[in-house]
Amino acid sequence: MICVSIGRGRHRHVIAEHRHLADNGVRLVELRVDCIQGDVQVRRLLRERPCPVIVTCRRPSDGGHWDRGEEARQLLLRTAIAEGADYVDLEEDVAGDIPRYGTTRRIVSHHDFTRTPADLPALHARLAALDADIVKIATMANQPDDNLRMLELVRGSRVPTVGICMGDIGTPTRVLGGAVGSPFTFATADDDRVLAPGQIGWRRMRDVYRYDSLTPATRIFGVVADPVAHSLSPVVHNAALAAAGIDAVYLPFRVPADHLDAFLAHAARWPLAGLSVTIPHKEAVLARCTACDDLVRSIGAANTVAFAASGLVASNTDATAAVESLQAGMVDADHPVKSGLIGLKSALVLGAGGAARAVAFGLRREGVEVTIAARTLERGRTMAAEVGCRAVEWSARYRLPYDCLVNTTPVGMHPNVDETPFDREHLRPYMVVFDTVYNPESTLLIKQARSIGCRTITGVDMFVRQAAHQFRIWHGADAPAHVMRDALKRATASAKEPV
Repeated sequence: MICVSIGRGRHRHVIAEHRHLADNGVRLVELRVDCIQGDVQVRRLLRERPCPVIVTCRRPSDGGHWDRGEEARQLLLRTAIAEGADYVDLEEDVAGDIPRYGTTRRIVSHHDFTRTPADLPALHARLAALDADIVKIATMANQPDDNLRMLELVRGSRVPTVGICMGDIGTPTRVLGGAVGSPFTFATADDDRVLAPGQIGWRRMRDVYRYDSLTPATRIFGVVADPVAHSLSPVVHNAALAAAGIDAVYLPFRVPADHLDAFLAHAARWPLAGLSVTIPHKEAVLARCTACDDLVRSIGAANTVAFAASGLVASNTDATAAVESLQAGMVDADHPVKSGLIGLKSALVLGAGGAARAVAFGLRREGVEVTIAARTLERGRTMAAEVGCRAVEWSARYRLPYDCLVNTTPVGMHPNVDETPFDREHLRPYMVVFDTVYNPESTLLIKQARSIGCRTITGVDMFVRQAAHQFRIWHGADAPAHVMRDALKRATASAKEPV
């Protein structure tokens, strides 16, 4: 079950939001009364409540806003119990001073905003001993293994336990809690109004991650990166899983570079079934893989890992997706291209990162002469030597004409939508312009290229194609590409809506 936290400053706003959430299917809310300005009217908040509530009043030391003294806070909690609140949240240091009364269930909680303690079982035992109906432990995740320790604690607990790791690294615990036996997880009414680090909006928990349908049998996939919060891969893959009726979930795993080896070594403890791999892990992941496809061997980088009985199998779907996107973009309705990049002889690739490497290799395999232009010339030269092409300084990108221009840099990505990596005056109508940025789909580069008659290919096409290939590798079936595309476009459109 998803418990939605309400943290508003006025009683009428709390009550209105509570009704709205209940009308939309929410079955439990947390009333963060420490956020209410002035005297808290507990009876008014609980009277005619449309669904059960947890009453919580947090001190600043526990991540809250209460500033009116500890005696007044404990009196408020006692009043909530006397008024018949469904649950009341009591921190470890006060739970022994506030006795059980009536039907109110006791949540005994502990919060640590700096770390996840080494001995979680001992902490849990202390909390459970304080007459707890439910134990809640919320700690900061500093490494991916903190998530595993927390999930394993919840799975093995006899007392119902809500175990959450906070921060970007801790996101998996928020999504997988129910699957390991947690009575509920916490979410916000809106993605932009978080009350604790790493909280997720309840609609995303319900619609993207399908929280209430996850079970111990649900297979776990995800994207491993650092940073990872911006990734839209969970939106795309979870939409495809739902449409295909596959019992699996796709999560964002923030894994710092120095923790990748340990994360992969402990894959069976999740257990993981497959991963998308992106910055900064595309090359480093190969050290743990036991097999790889031809593209990975050529490129020296992977964006996809499948977990097989024989070990980790690495693939690269970026290069294939880039070539397919170009092929599709060059098809003329009256004169369709049957195969290859017919008519494309030269290409300028902007950037020297993982995407540039994959695109450049894909183009070279099709016989296209490739030139790399990167802001750091040395990186461009290194990649060019590996790919078998040439590199030029960033300032020299305009000197020669090219049949195709491919942008693999983040220039033009939301929110910097007024930027372009290639000035309009240097575009030519005969050019094919391919921008791998997908948010927004119509970047300034794409808009300007279209305005002078260039053929254009957007990052949405490549993103969906590479994700569809990953889906096929992991699930042995064709992906619902139209579902993936629609989910991506909705996500990028909503990201730009004013809050």
